[in-house]
Amino acid sequence: MYTFSCELGRRPCPHVVLPLCSHVSFNNLRHRAGWVKLEGASNALITARLAPDNTGARCIGTVLARSDCWAFVKGGFVLDWPTQTAVIFFQNADKTPMKITVASGSLQPFTTDQWAMHQQDTIRKRRKRVATIHVADPQGARVVGASVSVQQTAKDFPIGSAIASTILGNQAYQKWFVDRFNAAVFEDELKWYSTEPTSGLLRFDVPDQMLAFVRSHRVMVRGHNIFWENQDATPRWVKNLTSPDDLRAAVNARIQGLMTRYRGEFAHWDVNNEMLHYNFYEQRLGPNASMEFFSVAQDADPLATLFMNEYNVIETCDDPFSTVDTYAAKLRELRAGGAILEGIGLEGHFSRPNIPLMRAILDKLATLGLPIWFTEIDISSKFDAQTQAAYLEQVLREAYAHPAVSGVMLWTALHPSGCYQMCLTDWGLNNLPTGDVVDRLLNEWRTLQAGGQTDAHGAYSFSGFLGEYILTVTYNNRTTQSTFSLSPGDETRHINVQM
Repeated sequence: MYTFSCELGRRPCPHVVLPLCSHVSFNNLRHRAGWVKLEGASNALITARLAPDNTGARCIGTVLARSDCWAFVKGGFVLDWPTQTAVIFFQNADKTPMKITVASGSLQPFTTDQWAMHQQDTIRKRRKRVATIHVADPQGARVVGASVSVQQTAKDFPIGSAIASTILGNQAYQKWFVDRFNAAVFEDELKWYSTEPTSGLLRFDVPDQMLAFVRSHRVMVRGHNIFWENQDATPRWVKNLTSPDDLRAAVNARIQGLMTRYRGEFAHWDVNNEMLHYNFYEQRLGPNASMEFFSVAQDADPLATLFMNEYNVIETCDDPFSTVDTYAAKLRELRAGGAILEGIGLEGHFSRPNIPLMRAILDKLATLGLPIWFTEIDISSKFDAQTQAAYLEQVLREAYAHPAVSGVMLWTALHPSGCYQMCLTDWGLNNLPTGDVVDRLLNEWRTLQAGGQTDAHGAYSFSGFLGEYILTVTYNNRTTQSTFSLSPGDETRHINVQM
């Protein structure tokens, strides 16, 4: 793995996504970065590619470059050929000839151990906090040798999964889910084709029941989705509305009805899904359609966080429609038009993951200052079960370790026939290798229990994952119990207990 160093002595493009000036990437894991400028064209999508020679190359980074300023490119790769040599070159994504100037490029290698150490260091700093329990008697004297026990009851970081109507009435599935996850998203049940398959025929009974289930177990839930730009995912009766006025009326009824019914229930809404790849509504209602969707959604439910949600931003850099710079440009365009857009949704439907590239893309998106969520993580079913599990662990570790990531959702809603691409269990809820990975990581990323005795200063200290805790202190046959929380912070959290 390799990283770039930062040199900012050049004139960057307006609103350029600037690099983070200290970073890591994999032996054979590498990050690279540098500055790119064009001659002979006003702008173009430039790809950085890696190959044993200059043919058959894989994409390791992209940048929207211009001729009047320098654009920053950051990427990464694993050098896994039989030989330890390779060629990195830049080309226009559409292969048309142009002169590309590259400056201040740097390449840094990292071993897998160094990469893992960096992940653990970030987790320690961002996902955990040190706490000190001070025990005293009613007169304020230190109590030495008191027995202290802390147990985490709730996690701060949301890790969840998609669920479907198959969870309703299935108590074993429900227990399996709530024993593991503190967040959920409905797979299909809120999409327009599910809630209104025919004009005026509204069906909310299933999502209402699913919402009651997650609410009863204090599970945070995302709203997915209000609209989907993909024509194939648009209700047939909506596609048959030939008049723009009729379509606009249907759209307004959809968004107002949905947001009014569920006002305050969903923490997030994916407002217009996959708008970088599809344009059904914008083609028929004009280029400002998405801005209007966001504006109406914000007015209807001002407490919900509104998201863009897109695939192939984090999974690859071979998709010209959803590069990291294209995503950032669309987000800025919407916000400049008045849209209140507060979340970055990355689906995460991975084939073979490129973890250094994943880190580079997260770094660039992090400069936008918005919460980043992985909204639909899975690994392609073309891989065998063990490979799926290995790739899933790589993705989850990198997502959890990155300081800009605020939550992770798996796309693993369970059906008798299986899942979209990747299941965690079979229909009998027996773990598959991917389920073993998830269970192991969930245990690794929580404070199962900590305890000990207060020292000569009447104190006991521990490092715990962020979240809610029960504190039990026992001394001379007396026991006191209280609760506390560990929230993000660099300072030690001090908790005082009187025996």
